[in-house]
Amino acid sequence: AGCCTMSAAEDAEWLRWVTKQFGSIAGEDKEIDLEEFKTALQVKESFFAERFFALFDSDGSGTISLEELLKALSLVVHGNETDKLRFLFQVYDVDVKPWRCWALRRIGVPTLTRCGARSPRAGSGSIDPDELRVVLRWCLRESAIALPEERLGDLTLALFEAADKDHSGSITFEELREELESFPEVMENLTISAASWLKPPPPVERSHRPHYLTRVYWHNHRSKLAFLGGYASLNLLLFALAALRHAGLGGWVVVARGCGQCLNFNCAFLAVLMLRRCLTWLRATPVAKILPLDQHVVFHQLVGYVVLALAALHTGAHVANFSRLARQDGRHGLAEYLLSAQPGVGGLGGTASQTGLALQGLLAAMLAFSSPCIRRSGHFEVFYWTHLSYISVWTLLILHGPHFWKWFVVPGCLFVLEKVVGLAWRRAGGLRIVEVNLLPSKVTHLVIERPQFFHYKPGDYIYLNIPAIATYEWHPFTISSAPEQQETLWLHIRSLGQWTNKLYEYFQQPELLSQEPKPLSRSLREKRCRCWAQVSTRLGETHRLCSVKCYIDGPYGTPTRRIFTSEHAVLIGAGIGITPFASILQSIMYRYRQRKQSCPSCHYSWCEDLRDEEMTLRKVDFFWINRDQKHFEWFVSLLTKLEMEQAEQEPGGRFLEMHMYMTSALSKNDMKAIGLQMALDLLAAKEQRDSITGLRTRTQPGRPDWSKVFGKVADEKRGKVQVFFCGSPALAKVIRAHCEHFGFRFFKENF
Repeated sequence: AGCCTMSAAEDAEWLRWVTKQFGSIAGEDKEIDLEEFKTALQVKESFFAERFFALFDSDGSGTISLEELLKALSLVVHGNETDKLRFLFQVYDVDVKPWRCWALRRIGVPTLTRCGARSPRAGSGSIDPDELRVVLRWCLRESAIALPEERLGDLTLALFEAADKDHSGSITFEELREELESFPEVMENLTISAASWLKPPPPVERSHRPHYLTRVYWHNHRSKLAFLGGYASLNLLLFALAALRHAGLGGWVVVARGCGQCLNFNCAFLAVLMLRRCLTWLRATPVAKILPLDQHVVFHQLVGYVVLALAALHTGAHVANFSRLARQDGRHGLAEYLLSAQPGVGGLGGTASQTGLALQGLLAAMLAFSSPCIRRSGHFEVFYWTHLSYISVWTLLILHGPHFWKWFVVPGCLFVLEKVVGLAWRRAGGLRIVEVNLLPSKVTHLVIERPQFFHYKPGDYIYLNIPAIATYEWHPFTISSAPEQQETLWLHIRSLGQWTNKLYEYFQQPELLSQEPKPLSRSLREKRCRCWAQVSTRLGETHRLCSVKCYIDGPYGTPTRRIFTSEHAVLIGAGIGITPFASILQSIMYRYRQRKQSCPSCHYSWCEDLRDEEMTLRKVDFFWINRDQKHFEWFVSLLTKLEMEQAEQEPGGRFLEMHMYMTSALSKNDMKAIGLQMALDLLAAKEQRDSITGLRTRTQPGRPDWSKVFGKVADEKRGKVQVFFCGSPALAKVIRAHCEHFGFRFFKENF
């Protein structure tokens, strides 16, 4: 239900739909009471449901008839701007005392004061500060925003002073209209959620799905498509060559040998795709522009499925061939062919059948326990331990296939070398977690000693092992501190599974404020002393100093390494998906500060010619989308620091723009939120800071309109646009589709 008009056909359909919905809600009495109305609206809080109900109930009977409902909805859906503004004014014209008495009577509570004869819908014709404060308080509750009473008073005062043009002490309808006209986006989207639930389902529209035959799609996916094409062609070639060599041995043997040759290649290639150190090194070479290194985990999964399918065909073909031989021979049954060593069958000592069946079982188990429902349902350790059976798989493959070792010798040696280097690096000297912050929504912020020769790029990730949590488990986490931070590493870990929940619970234990087993470095010791003075009053459940043994393995590269070679980078983090960008934003501002120069006499500032070959950025847009207010506490201090640095380095500049969104807040096109959003905007303009986060950047309610966002980015023409995303797969699909539409390159975190 929007401000646009409906056609006659749409209007008729809408009327039919409303009548149908009304019948399903009202039941036999053909009337909707307040409780039914609340249930239909699915509101978080009852205040606005009761206000709408009171305004819809034109005869004051305590129920809404179909006629009353159609009349009210026609006004807010089809009415002109004045009609809608009048309805908004009536919602805000609460008349606190009569409305409260009416609400108490509705639930059967007797009132001791005389409330007067006026119904709660009548109103006084003006809005005083108390009425405005009541409405704004319920707006905050509906939007899941927690502010102290003092801030609520500031919001009320800001909106009231702006709207009370004649300083009469109350806001009239004309004054509210005049104030709303200074917010054109509000006037464009004036609607209410009370109408949205009673409208026909929207027609199925074609979303911005990638058009696979367009030039833009092929350009953005050329490396991936070329890789897949080459991979498929190589498998077909290997199958064909093996099949031709055994063409005279029967159809089943041809299929088995063809699949076997493909398995030799694919089982070795699985190891290549998980050579993380080699792949990280390749990211710094020109090969990174040709090969889709960012999708190595996705391709590892794809090749895993291919291996299982080929193994099933290979095994099935051999079983069919053995069945044929058993019928021809008559001396050996099928079970004997499969379960006992047979000379000439293949494999070490003729054990190809037995090793093949064992391989089939191991591969099926690995695939089953690698599914997302296992890994993301708190049973990561099941995936972890079954995946370690790759050692048995490769051993059995060497025994099973006479030529597999030729394919495996190079990737196998590299794999073993990586593991040896990793093991040596892990065990050369254990590190310690020196500080822990327990943040909202069960996020654990770890501060770890940084090894002396540990070098990494912004956005890289490491594998972390904490013996006190699980002796043998290693889990990947993005480094959230910048490389320029020399003494420590930061990790922000969201509790989503068994290990991460155990981590959060472990650091809730008060006895972790323990003695240190060995001396700290001087700089860390000095920092520790300063920290004790600063945080002694708040140590406990949220912030503590400690000394817990840990090991790290890495660093490993991610797609975000491309950010510094972009011209216009758009960084999008959803929830804890901000972690790679926390490191990147700090590093960007550090490099930008290094390049910034100013004249000592006139204070004119400019950016020097690029001394950092990796830094070609002209513009950075950073988007952080959170569900509620508390989640912003994870990195609000860091973002505040970045804003201050930006203001110092480039007053009024637009090199780094931040955009905050809170999805729990009522959107600006919801009538319930109009007053709150106006008040927040007015107070932010007055104080130069956002009331929700404390940042200078205003927090936007709801979700971003990606069409408008990317349209604005395209209009800026600051160079080639590359979009980097870290967050949920569902949101990744939406953003990828819009990137396809606008012709932007899209990169998503995968590890």
